[in-house]
Amino acid sequence: MGSMDGRITLVTGASRGIGVAVARRYAAEGAHLILIARPTGGLEELDDEILKISGKSATLVPFDLTEFDAIDQLGAALHERFGRLDVLVGNAGILGTLSPMGHIDPKVWDEVI
Repeated sequence: MGSMDGRITLVTGASRGIGVAVARRYAAEGAHLILIARPTGGLEELDDEILKISGKSATLVPFDLTEFDAIDQLGAALHERFGRLDVLVGNAGILGTLSPMGHIDPKVWDEVI
């Protein structure tokens, strides 16, 4: 038994980097993971790892968090399926353009911020 046994945990940006590391650790502690990312391949690879770590499959949600209307639908679906959410790891992000702030296109600024 781990410290996260039975906890419903949602991780955004779960297909690489920090999101993968957090998901692996929470899986080792017994959490049920809901993994969100745009690329499905990374989610499927992580799900295979989680199954080896914890013996449980994750809930995979290939999803673009810039689709704001769909976020409401996702929330309703998660509530219907799980009835609660114990942990939210908001890790998804967009890097944008690497340049001085004055050179960043306002549209790119809005996407990133």
